[in-house]
Amino acid sequence: MAPPSAGSTLVTLCLLSSSALAAIVNYDFNISWVTAQPDGFSRPTIGINGEWPIPQITANVGDRVIINVVNGLGNQTTSLHFHGLYMNGTPHMDGPVSVTQCAIPPGGSFVYDFHINQPGTYWYHSHDSGQYPDGLRGALIVKDPDSPYKDQYDEELVLTLSDWYHDQLPGLIARFMSYANPTGAEPVPKSALMNDTQNLDIKVEPSKTYMFRIINMGAFAGQYLWFEGHTMKIVEVDGIYTEAVEADMIYLTAAQRYSVLITTKADASSNFAIVGSMDQDLFDVVPADLNPNVTGWLVYSGSAPRPAPALVDEFEPFDDFTLVPYDKLPLYTDPDYSFELRVEMNNLGDGANYAWFNNITYVRPKVNTLYTALTSGNLATNPAIYGDHTNSFVLEKDQVVEIVLDNMDPGKHPFHLHGHAFQTVVRSEEEAGDYMYNETLPAYPMRRDTVMVRPNGNLVLRFKADNPGIWLFHCHIEWHVASGLIATIVERPLDLQNTLSLAGSPYASPNSAALAIPTSHIEACMKQDISIAGNAAGNQEDLLDLHGQNAPPEPLPEGFTAKGIVAMTFSIVAALLGMAVIGWYGSLDRKEVK
Repeated sequence: MAPPSAGSTLVTLCLLSSSALAAIVNYDFNISWVTAQPDGFSRPTIGINGEWPIPQITANVGDRVIINVVNGLGNQTTSLHFHGLYMNGTPHMDGPVSVTQCAIPPGGSFVYDFHINQPGTYWYHSHDSGQYPDGLRGALIVKDPDSPYKDQYDEELVLTLSDWYHDQLPGLIARFMSYANPTGAEPVPKSALMNDTQNLDIKVEPSKTYMFRIINMGAFAGQYLWFEGHTMKIVEVDGIYTEAVEADMIYLTAAQRYSVLITTKADASSNFAIVGSMDQDLFDVVPADLNPNVTGWLVYSGSAPRPAPALVDEFEPFDDFTLVPYDKLPLYTDPDYSFELRVEMNNLGDGANYAWFNNITYVRPKVNTLYTALTSGNLATNPAIYGDHTNSFVLEKDQVVEIVLDNMDPGKHPFHLHGHAFQTVVRSEEEAGDYMYNETLPAYPMRRDTVMVRPNGNLVLRFKADNPGIWLFHCHIEWHVASGLIATIVERPLDLQNTLSLAGSPYASPNSAALAIPTSHIEACMKQDISIAGNAAGNQEDLLDLHGQNAPPEPLPEGFTAKGIVAMTFSIVAALLGMAVIGWYGSLDRKEVK
């Protein structure tokens, strides 16, 4: 394992109860602004400890990771989410703001402290106000000494893909969520990156097998990926080992990960292109100057040329739905709790375009949802207390849960579930419409934590409620997070009250053995005058009284549509221009006019 970087230390502890070794891995992160130009354009970027790209977090299965964060940004709050980690026993470390924590204010400190008991390829990123595309995202790798593939490769390499913007996200989000953008056209990236650069060289040796851990850290664009002249063997997706299967091309939505084995050639005289290509189907308009591709090379010989990639007639990626998990966990049958989520996008009264589950667009509650669950007694099992605009679903212990997702939108959406990997039991083709409950389900469904639903198609996902916590389910296109395509899973809230404690407050758990939420978490709320108790409206007296809760804009007046807003906007602009011309003409000297 590579030594931890960026101010980290490693302390190895012998476990008295076994011969296994565990470790405490410490990282000290000062999150601050730096300047970077990965595609040649210089811009402010969010770095860590004065550097960008930010450091990789590395641990072994069984390790405890402690990350001491200081927010040195000065002008923004922040947080960290550890994408794909289940956070068993420490759901307060998951990271999404207003869900499991308050944002870390400028100048504030915060401690993340959790154990990792799952191997695989993950990443970490900000989960606050669409911030991570400004640079706050990096790889998180969990090594596994017991991997079923440990003897089949010689070396591990990490390969990240991402889209990249030149403007900072606060301004982009303001323009995106505006009456001037009534159709909800997402900002198109300026370029694609590979390991946070372009024209990447990856040095390889002949007749060796490499395991590439591949991560799409993008905000928006899915990417097709292929290695010219080489075949990939898929062995892991999103932290789940799979039965090995060959692929010439794979597709990674934003937030998905793959591990693939690649065996190099015996002849070291030539180099071969690695190509990532952004999925332009996602873009409403493709700019004429956009290069959707990013290229790297498997470099066998430093003196040999780096060939331009060959043209591809069409994209034909491997279908991840056909993957079989290595452990062959059988299909969860006879769900105990099934609910439907209908994806739609439309305008509200401010003219902006919002995303909805079941006609509800997500709005942050005034109290973190986790803290509402911890301070509401037996009412914690009532979804109403979590607010009218959080799409909350309450789960009971060990229920088999089924999510039926019907996409009423003509776009692709990658959906991610915090706290779990789900079985993907149905994924329809495009234009299939609503799920009809007539599919033949796989015996051993693919499991992962992020999966794409096709345009006007459907998904059926299943998982077991075996991990108490507050877990978001959301589209991982960051623009759609901003526009509200989020639901909240409140899993076993009474168990949370018995295992977590707001120690030192009137709401401390009666269980003296409950894990205390760190002081730094409470202080982050106090510094911003955010309550740590009560319902979504901050009401601590009558938890069913949601008066004063945060709410979205009012609905549009009857009859208004996105096209109508566009037409009205252009009419207003035309009228203003006409009035300006008339005013200008009238201001001219009469002799000039004559």
